[in-house]
Amino acid sequence: MSQAHSQFGADVFSFIENLDRLSEANEVLRVLEGAVARFGFERTLVTGLLPIEGERFDDLVLASGWPPEFMQLYCERDYIRFDPIARLARQSANPFVWEGSSYFRSENAGAAAVMKHAADFGIARGFIVPIHGPAGYEAAVSMSGVDIDLPAKLRPGLHLMAQYSFNQIWSVVAPQRKTPCLTGREREVLTWAAKGKSAWEIGEILHIAKRTVDEHAQHASRKLGAVNRTQAVAMALRNHLISIEIPV
Repeated sequence: MSQAHSQFGADVFSFIENLDRLSEANEVLRVLEGAVARFGFERTLVTGLLPIEGERFDDLVLASGWPPEFMQLYCERDYIRFDPIARLARQSANPFVWEGSSYFRSENAGAAAVMKHAADFGIARGFIVPIHGPAGYEAAVSMSGVDIDLPAKLRPGLHLMAQYSFNQIWSVVAPQRKTPCLTGREREVLTWAAKGKSAWEIGEILHIAKRTVDEHAQHASRKLGAVNRTQAVAMALRNHLISIEIPV
């Protein structure tokens, strides 16, 4: 192992210990970028869920080290809908490495276009850390570059750094986000969730399918920028979007 890698274990814990002093999302991102540059990573991105109708991908980005030109292209062409790496992140329980060139000849023209354009901007291969909550995939930390050298034994350390970076970025970004407008049904679902009802029980109360309950909860969570349903309930209560002072 190279000398650049040999001290990585100690560096991981030093990195985590120093995160609390960082008060801006982009500052956390810059520190993360500096820490992972030794592996060839040049671009980083911390982003939330798949956009729902009426949202743009950049509305969900918490901190970006992508070239602005590529971010603009990605959003204008709605590439999040075709991005094969984003799809894998939603399906994966664990971090993974990816190689963009493996999609260049994909039968999916959208996936091929995304990866070819990404490579043009130095996002050719990388390492993705999916962030999960009780409801499943919630967000991701992406690190990418052209020449990547990431030994398998060091990936758990990088996973920890990404997770803690996300937590710190979220802690400073969430309070700054505008309070969104929830639909009546979304407020009802969160209200009953706040009272401890399961999705199935809420469906019975509101006379809708459990799947529909889950969809309303997910939409509400995305609007609020919450990483899971529990946090969505807490944020809705804090912002007086719901109240539990109603008859059960």
